[in-house]
Amino acid sequence: MSDDRLVGIVLVSHSAAVAAAVAELAQGLVGGGPDVPVAPAGGTEGGGLGTSSELVVAAAASVDRGAGVAVLTDLGSAVLTVKALLAEGDELPDDTRLVDAPFVEGAVAAVVTAATGADLDAVVAAAAEAYSYRKA
Repeated sequence: MSDDRLVGIVLVSHSAAVAAAVAELAQGLVGGGPDVPVAPAGGTEGGGLGTSSELVVAAAASVDRGAGVAVLTDLGSAVLTVKALLAEGDELPDDTRLVDAPFVEGAVAAVVTAATGADLDAVVAAAAEAYSYRKA
């Protein structure tokens, strides 16, 4: 399967290390499937803790293959940053969605589902469904 029409995934964290690690974990669990376009957008431009709209915009552009972009976030201001970008309407690729999902489990579910060639609705649903994963 060609990866040129896969849903892109952006992982927005207050920490560059956390965003990169979750991206690596999710991609590693796909196995031998196609390379899902995943981009971490963590921290600030200067490497500190926080959220950068510029990094989010760049990450979304880098994963956009025309099939939509799913954005997962970790904490409050990351959510607010993505919501503000979506409200502006012109900085993120068309069909970009903020996904209400747990950050790690949702990212894994999103990337694994995107690797099957699923559409944006299915990727968003799989990530959101991660809220129901029981650990005990």
